[in-house]
Formats: sequence, structure tokens, C-alpha cells
Amino acid sequence: MAAALLPVLMLGAVQTGLAFNREAELQRESLASAAMRSAADARARMESADILLETLAPGSVGFACARRLGEVVQRIPGYANLIRFDALGRVACAAGDVPADPRRAERDWFQQVRASDDLVITRDPGVDYAGQPALVAAVPARTADGRFDGVLAAVIALSSLQPGSNTGAMPEGSAVALLDGAGRFVTMTQAQAFAPPPADWLDRTRQRGAHVWYARVGGERRAHVAAPLVGDSLYVILSAPAPGLLSWARLNPLTGLILPLVTFAVVLLTVFIAADRVVVRWLIYLQRIAALYARGRLTVRPARSEDMPTEIRDLAETLEDMADAIVGRDASLRESLAQKDELMREIHHRVKNNLQVISSLLSMQQRALSDPGARAAMSDTRQRISALALVYRALYQGPDLRRVDLRPFLEELTAQLVAGESLSGPPVRTKLHADTLMIDPDRLAPLALFAVEAITNAQKHAFAGRGGLLGVDFRVRDGEGVLEISDDGVANDEALGGAGVGRTLMTAFARQLRGRSEVVRNAEGGVTVRLTFPTAAAGASGEASGNQAAA
Repeated sequence: MAAALLPVLMLGAVQTGLAFNREAELQRESLASAAMRSAADARARMESADILLETLAPGSVGFACARRLGEVVQRIPGYANLIRFDALGRVACAAGDVPADPRRAERDWFQQVRASDDLVITRDPGVDYAGQPALVAAVPARTADGRFDGVLAAVIALSSLQPGSNTGAMPEGSAVALLDGAGRFVTMTQAQAFAPPPADWLDRTRQRGAHVWYARVGGERRAHVAAPLVGDSLYVILSAPAPGLLSWARLNPLTGLILPLVTFAVVLLTVFIAADRVVVRWLIYLQRIAALYARGRLTVRPARSEDMPTEIRDLAETLEDMADAIVGRDASLRESLAQKDELMREIHHRVKNNLQVISSLLSMQQRALSDPGARAAMSDTRQRISALALVYRALYQGPDLRRVDLRPFLEELTAQLVAGESLSGPPVRTKLHADTLMIDPDRLAPLALFAVEAITNAQKHAFAGRGGLLGVDFRVRDGEGVLEISDDGVANDEALGGAGVGRTLMTAFARQLRGRSEVVRNAEGGVTVRLTFPTAAAGASGEASGNQAAA
């Protein structure tokens, strides 16, 4: 929305800049026009002085000359003095006091009047005739036959030619000054409003009739305009505050920057509030509902969907349908998994029952044999089958069909093997310690058969006819499981280095577990059979099985 409204703001800024430039140009034209009007008023004043002098020239001699000139000065403002000079430059009569000037007849202005019939104006008459900055306007006085008979001069104070700065044609804050051709200020209404003119001001004023420039005065940027007043010797200067963008905008707020900015801000705020009330807050609400769904709380429903806009309500209904579909699918999966678990438990139960049947048949066959070697081999086979049956019983009786806790399994397996031989010989005491380890059936079976071979060998060779202490110790260390089965019998070198069927089977079971086995003499003098295998595979298998169970 901000990007959509940005062109409107840019257009308003461009219009403001154009209007500002147009306003500045109008002010420049107004200042130039005011300066030219002021100069025209001053020139008209001097032209009226020419007419006055032409009128007074024929009768400006005689006994009442001074009185007549004095009455004119009093009646017509702006004249500091009216003076009648003779042909030699001497004062014939005057309305006021006239300073002495022995070289008056030799002055340039006096010679110009002598040689011309037109009005001659000068700012440098040679002496100060008014006690203040003034002009001298002079016309020749001639006899009836046309001979030069003297000069009639009017002393005009420059302050009377300076236009007022409080006229309606002047901009607010304007000031007026008179400037000579050398760039020196002769008089001004406000000294702090003028800056020295630029170097080319005189040439540009002569070419254009009026010249405008800008300068900073006392920290304020002001516009200056110059126009000629008396030939090339006197100019009128107007100074006014230059238009600034902010000051102009205060005068024209509705067509400047304020209205576009306010419009932009109001529209943006309105869109933001509307979007927040109509869209954003509902999206945040649905986001919270989706977060609850992600955490498994699929029974939560968007209860405030009736207050939502149509599009957002459709989205809420879609989320609700998705949650219902997930709940239905989860229920179906759980039902399928439950059926699968029941089937697996039933299979394990039947396998265990079948193995027990086989074990019972082997036990019956063992009792029918008379050969001790055959009876022993049959007993070993029956114990191995019973161990496998115990594995399947642990599976279907446990909470998880895919993993078995090794500690209670070892306790039950050891008790079963020891109890089976205790009826036919001296009692065997057991000492068992096992760390907790969840292990899958594929690794439990070779581990159980390894333990059967080790315990059976101890019963045959260490405990036969004497009993003893059977130690079973299982520990998990640094990602490896270590199973040690020891006896307190008397171990000879043949027992440590033998290579019978039991030793061969234990080596095969250790390889199946990707581990190693060893037989060593313990501190009691008996034999310790040690199985070391990695438990990482068991943990990984357990984690995968756990994920399946969770699914």
C-alpha cells in the first residue's frame, strides 16, 4: 500500500516544487516591477521639476525673486532649495542659503546647462547645497534674443525621491535604498536589509533595465532588484525576503506538501488498522491453532470462525477439515498397529509354545537314552531351545514387541538354567548384576545362546559334584556391552585353551553380534568368559522401533 501511495506523494512534491518555483518567479517579477515603478516615479518627479524650472525661469529675477522661490519650496514638498544663478555662476536669488563656490561657472554641470536647453541633473555639483544627499536639477535662463543669462537650479533631497517600503506594491518586509554607479549606498530605509551588490550588477542592470540577485543578509536569504533612476549615476534598490519552501507552504498549505503528506499518513494508517482488524489478527489466531495442531492437539477447533471474513473463514474450515482427516488417519493407524501387535504377540506365543513342545519331546527322548554322552548332548540342545523360547516369551509378555530389557531377561535365564541342574547335584549359588539395556530380538537371541553355552560349561566343568558360585555381570561402558560369566572352580590350561563345540558356538555368537569373546582365569582361580559387543546398533534399532511404536 505504501508503494501504491508513493507516486501520489511524489506527484504532490513535484507540484509543490513547481508551485514554489512559480511563486519565486512571480516574486522576482513583482520586485522588478516595483523597482521600475519606483524609478519611474522618481523620474516623473524630476520631469515635474523640469516643468517647474521652465515655468519659473522667465520671472526668476527682480526684487521679489527670493520670496517667490521660497513660497514654491514651502508649497511643493521634496525641494530643499531653488536657486537663480547669473551667467557667471553667482547667486542672483535663492529660497534658502547657498554655499559659496568660486569655481561654480567652471563646473561640468554648469557648462552642460550653458550648452543645452534640456534639463541637466547631477549628483556632484561641487559643493553640498542641502546638507544631505541631494540632486541638482538645472535649466538655462536665456534672454529674449537667446543669449545665456544664467541657471535656475532646484536642489532635490534624495530622500524625497526614495519610494516608501510600506506601499501596497511592495512585498512584506521590503526595504528601499539608492545606490550610485560605483556601488555605494547613498541612502536606505533599513541598513541591515542590504548586502553589497555583485560585481556585474551594473552591466546587467543596463542591459535588462532591472536586475535581480539573491544574497544572505544576517542569516536571512533576501532578494535584491536594481533599476536605474538617473542615467548611470543613481539607481534604486529594493530588498525583500526570498521565498522559502516552508514559508511558502505555510501560506499555501492545501496545495503544498502538507495535504499529500497528511493524506498519505491517513490512508496508510487506515489500511494498517483495517488490515490488522480484518486480516492480520485472524491469521495470527489461525497460526496459533496450527501450532497446537503441530504439537498433536488435534481436538482444538477455531471457535471464533463465525466472526471471521469469508476468505479467512474458508481457511479456518480447511484447517479444521485437515485436523479431522489427521485424527481419522491416526485412529486408523493406531488400530492397524494394535492389530499388528496382537498378531505379533500371538505369533511369538505360538513359537514359544512350539519350542516348549520341542523341549518337552527332547526331555522325553533324553530320559529314554542310556548313553551319558548322548544324554548330555540332548540336555545341551534342550537348554538352547528353552533359551530361545524364553526370548519369545519376553517379547510377547513385554510392553514392546520390538525391544526387550536385558536385565530381567538375564535374571530369568540364569535362574532357569541353574534350577534345571540343581535337582541332580549340589546347589549352585548365583551372583548377578546387569545394567539396563533395551535390545532387539535379533541381537537378544545370540546373546542368550552365548550365555547358555557359558553357564552350561561352568556347570559341567566347575560345579560338577561340588557346587559353587556362579557370577553373571553385564555392564554398558562407552558404547559397548560387556557380559562376564565366571565360576570359582579350578581352571587348568586345557579349560582355558580348549576348542570344543561350546567354544566354537560362543565364538560364532560373538561374531553375529559383531563383537569378540575371550576366556580368562579370574582372581578366584576359576574361568571367566567375557563377551564384548557394540551397543550403538542396539540403541539405533531401539530408536527406530520406538518411532514405529509411536506411529
